[in-house]
Amino acid sequence: MTSTAKPRDRSEDARRDVIAGGVVVAAILLFVGTGSNVMQAVVQTLIGLGGGPDKALSAALILNVALILFGWRRYEDLNREIRERTEAEKRARYLADTDPLTGFLNRRALLATGQQLIASAAAEHRHVALFLLDLDHFKTVNDIHGHAAGDRVLQVAAERISAVLPPSAARARLGGDEFVAMLVFEPAARATIDALAAALVAALEDSVTHDAQHIRIGASLGIALSNDASVTMETMVRQADIAMYHCKDEGRNRYCWFEAGMEMAVQVRNQIETGIRDGLPRGEFVPHFEPQVDIASGRLVGFEMLMRWESPEYGMIPPERFIPIAEESGLIGELSLTVIRDAMEIAKSWDSSITLAVNISPQQLKDPWFSQRLTKLLVETGFPASQLEVEITESSLFENLPLVRSIVTSLKNQGVSLSLDDFGTGYSSLSHLRALPFDRIKIDRSFVAAMRGSADAQAIVVAIVRLGESLAMPITAEGVEDEATAIELTRLGCAKGQGWYYGRAASAADTARLLADRGLLRTPLAPHPSPDASEDEPLRKTA
Repeated sequence: MTSTAKPRDRSEDARRDVIAGGVVVAAILLFVGTGSNVMQAVVQTLIGLGGGPDKALSAALILNVALILFGWRRYEDLNREIRERTEAEKRARYLADTDPLTGFLNRRALLATGQQLIASAAAEHRHVALFLLDLDHFKTVNDIHGHAAGDRVLQVAAERISAVLPPSAARARLGGDEFVAMLVFEPAARATIDALAAALVAALEDSVTHDAQHIRIGASLGIALSNDASVTMETMVRQADIAMYHCKDEGRNRYCWFEAGMEMAVQVRNQIETGIRDGLPRGEFVPHFEPQVDIASGRLVGFEMLMRWESPEYGMIPPERFIPIAEESGLIGELSLTVIRDAMEIAKSWDSSITLAVNISPQQLKDPWFSQRLTKLLVETGFPASQLEVEITESSLFENLPLVRSIVTSLKNQGVSLSLDDFGTGYSSLSHLRALPFDRIKIDRSFVAAMRGSADAQAIVVAIVRLGESLAMPITAEGVEDEATAIELTRLGCAKGQGWYYGRAASAADTARLLADRGLLRTPLAPHPSPDASEDEPLRKTA
């Protein structure tokens, strides 16, 4: 029997094979794009196209392999994306919470971390100590050595803090040169906190080397205590800050626990600082003048300018109340130059034989432009440089001797006289006296006042007078309060003296009348009632 079936058209089979391959590729791409289950639809499509079960099985096998490969790749891509995003978030959190210079926590992170620490410690019936540490005279480091040196000092300070503190302590830099550490401790272990605080202060007392320069630093450290979950971080930081400033007032380079009485002192300090800022442009700070005499003859030879604050709210305020605050707040430079200018304008009317002595704050000698500023005042007021004497305390010589030498040499070249003030209270050496062009030495009033009752004080005065003679530097004695002291200083060969025995510091008007009475004013005064004798003691001759 002859078969009547037609042979399969090979071109048709090829066409169907191409379509089936395209369906497989399309299915793979569809999976990659959608990730859906397409296996069943593919098999049914291949059978419908006449591919038969064998071709459908082969296609399914290929598709399974493709799905596995592309699925794994998709899985790896997703994992890499998650890892990169997680690392980026961690890096962003680190940057947001960390001080970039020291690696410590920053202020924002400290406040959050510290509050959690206070709560957890209170739940365990433990205490938290917060250390607030401020580097002493750090502004001077930046001003004199530059900001790179300042950054190096901060980094070294952070390293030393980390070396002293236990690993469990939280560390932070609040900004500038202020650092904070927080420690949890048992209530009976307060002595451990004291020991750590003392160790921190000692560790930061050493110098820092930068570009072959040895930069001296120190630290004042305030401590606040938390023993209750209700205490806030803001309160602890404020209390530690108050204690830290109390340390500075006590002499720096030490630590103090916060006490309630300190808060009132800070409020008073802030009132005084605000008063200085407000009173300066209103002209509330005025010069007073204390007579300086030739001890042997009693002849008036000059005045030392002393600053007074004529506050409309608090009355006359002596300099020891506001000068330290002006120095701490950075106002002393503007304040001093303002009053010196007024003193020069007043002293222009004095006889050319009368000198004007002005005290210079140690903070002003950290200003490289101080000599130019003072010279500018001389030019603008027309006051003769030869009548001006600048008094520098010996403690000023140790911050930056090369800078001080540059300043005093410049002033000396302008014709200004230089006096080393408060001699005997600091650490001056003979090399400093030789290296700097001083014209005279002033003996500190504490030695002069103690001469009559202390053989040691008298021996010191004698030694200073002899030193001045050997260096050809006349001696001025401060704090002469009675005739016996004046006579003894005359016998020793002291050149000049000042103190209550010769006259107290007086206003510009009273000083002008004193000079007018002695014919030492260039411009005669208008008639004026004589001042009260109790306010202006007469000058005395002791020879």
